[in-house]
Amino acid sequence: MENVILIVHLLLALGLIAVVLMQRSEGGGLGMGSGGGGVMSGRAAATALGKVTWGLAAAFICTSIALTIFAAQNSSGSSVIDRLGVPAPAAEGSADGATPSVPSGSDLLPPSQGDNAPLVPRAD
Repeated sequence: MENVILIVHLLLALGLIAVVLMQRSEGGGLGMGSGGGGVMSGRAAATALGKVTWGLAAAFICTSIALTIFAAQNSSGSSVIDRLGVPAPAAEGSADGATPSVPSGSDLLPPSQGDNAPLVPRAD
């Protein structure tokens, strides 16, 4: 069902693009076109292309909402990192009550690359 709505959505997008490009320019877009009465001159007559544009736009929004609902239903409660299988870092107090071990200053070797290099654990 989701694939059918996606195909309809793509066809609506292409149709909406085609209908908008076929419409006559009102002359206000880039300061070009005919002068005089345009968009600002009261209510313009509703043309057939205008009605088709509104219909396609409404259908496009409906399919967008439907695809959003499908995506929300198909999404799992886990994060992307959980799905990739990356282990999470250990918390401060783990479930077994043991505290994580932090190397002391005597267990670290001085940096060999310079003063800004991180301390490296000793391989004893």
